[in-house]
Amino acid sequence: MNELYDVAIIGAGPAGTTAATLLAKAGRRVVLVERDKFPRFKIGESLLPFSMQAFKRLGLVEKFQRAGFMEKFGGEMCGACSEEGVKFYFKDGFESQTDRAYQVTRAEFDKMLLEHARENGAEVREETAVDAVDFSDEEVLLRITRKGSAPAELRAKYLIDASGRNSIVGSKFGFKKTYEHLKKISIFAHYDGVWREPGIDGTLTRLIRAHDRWFWMIPLSAERISIGVVLDSAVYKAARQNPEDFLEQSLAAQPVIANRMAAATRVTPVHTAADFSYRNTNLTGDRWLLAGDAAGFIDPVFSSGVFLAVMAGEKAADAVQAVLDHPGKRRRLFAQYEKAVHRAMDVYLKFVNAWYSHEFIEIFLHPQDFMQLPPAINAVLGGNVGTSFAIRWRMAVFYTLVRIQKYFPLAPRRTLMPQKDTQPSMREVAEAIS
Repeated sequence: MNELYDVAIIGAGPAGTTAATLLAKAGRRVVLVERDKFPRFKIGESLLPFSMQAFKRLGLVEKFQRAGFMEKFGGEMCGACSEEGVKFYFKDGFESQTDRAYQVTRAEFDKMLLEHARENGAEVREETAVDAVDFSDEEVLLRITRKGSAPAELRAKYLIDASGRNSIVGSKFGFKKTYEHLKKISIFAHYDGVWREPGIDGTLTRLIRAHDRWFWMIPLSAERISIGVVLDSAVYKAARQNPEDFLEQSLAAQPVIANRMAAATRVTPVHTAADFSYRNTNLTGDRWLLAGDAAGFIDPVFSSGVFLAVMAGEKAADAVQAVLDHPGKRRRLFAQYEKAVHRAMDVYLKFVNAWYSHEFIEIFLHPQDFMQLPPAINAVLGGNVGTSFAIRWRMAVFYTLVRIQKYFPLAPRRTLMPQKDTQPSMREVAEAIS
């Protein structure tokens, strides 16, 4: 009979590798099953500072530094109607834990996390598909097929499903719930030679809100930057263009972006990703937990994907570790895990719903030192999704202001349409001064 693992984990993204490393470090027998061969291309390149404690616990920070990942100190939001933007720095966030995070190339980042799990004792099986999962009162049975090999079986006491948006367990039980109002598509690529501001401002994630879409600019290294556009899938389909032409024309139509890309060269193919927003209604069962994109994904804005994956992977590992020692606590601990992950996704869902209104950016681009609202918003942008009352009531005030703005202009109205004029851009001014 096959050997019994303590924990089987499906999927070697950030959620799966985080859980695998922590459980293996705790002395558990862990098998991590991944259908792909790493490294592989992946989007989601911006990390948040509230993940740094988890990365320290995992023992990864020194590896990040040796890999040369770019340190990131905050972000910037602006409207497409002007060069004006508002910068925020993580050090100024309410209850800030650190002043920085990292921008990463996901192929390299994910490969590092996978090798780290292996180094800490997890058994890793790449290029292995999970064909079916069955549960009994005592164990989990995984039917697997490794590339070039005959079908086989794995047995484990518990399962963490971190298999991504097509969650194996979620699909088995029909738990997936999509958000129809957030059916988006992103089109993106990497570029060299994009102008950026000097110093730490050149490390900031930049979000540009336009009338019916938004853009990201994420520096990955001294030369390379990830640039993409997100919009309703229906709007993209109506354009009847291939991804390359659509992205090129979308970027060229935005002076706030095009001015920075005057000397840029695209260095990767143009990629697309669709149908972002969903979650599974149930995240735990008697012998399983869902983590990372297998639990849900809200939207790429605010870089919440990797943050939520690492958070869920850490909490799932802690819950399973405790349950292995004290099986009688399973119901309570798994319920606590599910509540914490749903709460975090709720925080971002509310933020995302506000972001897709014009009023959000109008209020955000007119910051006032009022009730310490900017530090509270900064904290959530940095990944603080906890139960802090000080942050929650301030965010409630912010959302109230956004709702009022729809009917009464508390801040200047903005068209969010590109304004082509003869005024010099920030890039041109900076180059003239230098």
